[in-house]
Amino acid sequence: MKQTKYILTAEMLGSVLISLIIIVLYESGALLPGSFSDNANAEFLAVTFMEIITICMIPLSLKLFKFKKISLSLKNDTNRGLTKWGTIRMAMLCVPMMVNTLCYYLFGFNVAFGYMGIIGLICLAFIFPSTSRCVNETQTEE
Repeated sequence: MKQTKYILTAEMLGSVLISLIIIVLYESGALLPGSFSDNANAEFLAVTFMEIITICMIPLSLKLFKFKKISLSLKNDTNRGLTKWGTIRMAMLCVPMMVNTLCYYLFGFNVAFGYMGIIGLICLAFIFPSTSRCVNETQTEE
């Protein structure tokens, strides 16, 4: 169980670190923001796509372990199931967060991407892989 907790924590912290690296690179001037700001159609499509992805992934990731098949997988094969489904759940929040962070700078500080990235970061607090959460999510209900 501890190894699974460390894997999930590393995935989460790695994603946050990648987002911070993107922020530092653009804010320090190492990379120039606004590479795609002149293409309004691409910006509209990217905002629309990322809004749909972000809005759909948040509730789905928070309720993922309540689905019957996944719940049974977590209870029957505790460590492997938690590693597999925990990684999927982490990716459901972390990948859109990182993409939104990158798009915020690529499209010239479009605040929609910034807000969605921040919302993704806040949602990570609800799935932080603490030891008690890992145990509670894999326990069988008597």
